Amino acid sequence: MNQLYWLRTDLRVADNTALTAAMNAGPTLALYVITPGQWRAHDDAPCKIDFWLRNLAELSRRLSELNVPLLIRTLDNWGEVPALMAELCRTHRIGAVHANDEYGVNECRRDQAVAEALRSDDVPFHRHLDQLLFAPGSIRTLAGECFKVFSQFRKVCYNRLSHSLPRCLPTPAAQPWLAVKSDPVPASIAGMASPLPALQRYWPAGETSAHRRLQAFAEHGMADYQSQRDFPAEPGTSQVSPYLAAGVLSPRQCLHAALASNRGELDSGNPGAVTWINELLWREFYKHILVGYPRVSMGRAFRSETERLPWRRAADDLAAWQQGRTGFPIIDAAMRQLLATGWMHNRLRMVTAMFLSKNLLIDWREGERWFMQHLIDGDLAANNGGWQWSASTGTDSVPYFRLFNPMSQSTRFDPDGRFLRCWLPELEALDGRDIHHPQKANGLFPADEYPMPIVDLPMSRERALTAFRQLSEQR
Repeated sequence: MNQLYWLRTDLRVADNTALTAAMNAGPTLALYVITPGQWRAHDDAPCKIDFWLRNLAELSRRLSELNVPLLIRTLDNWGEVPALMAELCRTHRIGAVHANDEYGVNECRRDQAVAEALRSDDVPFHRHLDQLLFAPGSIRTLAGECFKVFSQFRKVCYNRLSHSLPRCLPTPAAQPWLAVKSDPVPASIAGMASPLPALQRYWPAGETSAHRRLQAFAEHGMADYQSQRDFPAEPGTSQVSPYLAAGVLSPRQCLHAALASNRGELDSGNPGAVTWINELLWREFYKHILVGYPRVSMGRAFRSETERLPWRRAADDLAAWQQGRTGFPIIDAAMRQLLATGWMHNRLRMVTAMFLSKNLLIDWREGERWFMQHLIDGDLAANNGGWQWSASTGTDSVPYFRLFNPMSQSTRFDPDGRFLRCWLPELEALDGRDIHHPQKANGLFPADEYPMPIVDLPMSRERALTAFRQLSEQR
């Protein structure tokens, strides 16, 4: 009987666990389900959906080379998927369904419903580990609990990797031709905005483009990653996160690229490679948290007591932050980078998140939602983990009394203002000192071209500290 490979966020043919398992088991068809209503409910960014579709088109061509037909179906939401799967299995005489695991609460409920629907027809649903190096629940404390501290989680991961590295699976061999016609991949989704062509050029689709970017970073950037990664004007990061989020690259491929650049060393050797491997493990950590503590994917704080924080309802301040009009250059440049490219430098994600949640004392969930609505690499676990870290509401989060000063961050990590000039053209005439404090520039630029700061930093710092202190006193 035929096998059905249900692809989701795993848009590749190389090192694809479910695809390989399906093709090893018998003649295989592939399925992709477009669910615009579900994507809207999850705040998926239009640029991310466009990226998915462009990668899906590239994947369709790769699958055709393997003689794997690609079926495309459109439903509104995941609640309609179980009936669709049962119907397809009957129509195409499917003996088993294969899919790579996903980890949010809604994703798990969807897959459980599909398994139940298929069970009545005696069609097994095989779920495979692919998105992670370690299955959630397999990395635990001595007490059998999910780790809450990254450094302890990382230590166990390194120990296991040093004894057994996960291997990368080769692209499966082509199967005999099947008399099933592939469906065309739509170029867009009705009702969803189309990204700018420049953004599409910056994020080219397909495995070839993804591996080219990964290889270039491994050869030319990884060695200096530790020293360059915090400077947004420098090309110091890999910028492969969209490909990882969409599954165009696997974490195993990324790990082996880092090891190859570091002569096989895992936690020693080149500091840049070791630091980048740590970032892969941070990604792993937050997905394990997602499974171990499902509330974090349901709009709730990891530290439940922080739900009592007196978040401000300040629509004007929130809008200024969203549009890059706060009067703090590093915040505004970062937010404008996000709007223009669908991506933001990682240090700036922390700086802007802390500014919103601490200096403006606006609920971190407002920022989490805005990022998801605009990030091409939007990932529930990583985005939620980063926001709760910055807001001091999450696991292993920054202590509440440690606030990034946006002015200090700006002068330290963009000392000559190159990043600021790129995204704030109204400040480009200012020198490397004044551009960080344009309001003190003695009239060197028109005051109406750039806003005054929307908040007093010392006051806002004390307001946040007071809110957290009072929370501690209530316990």
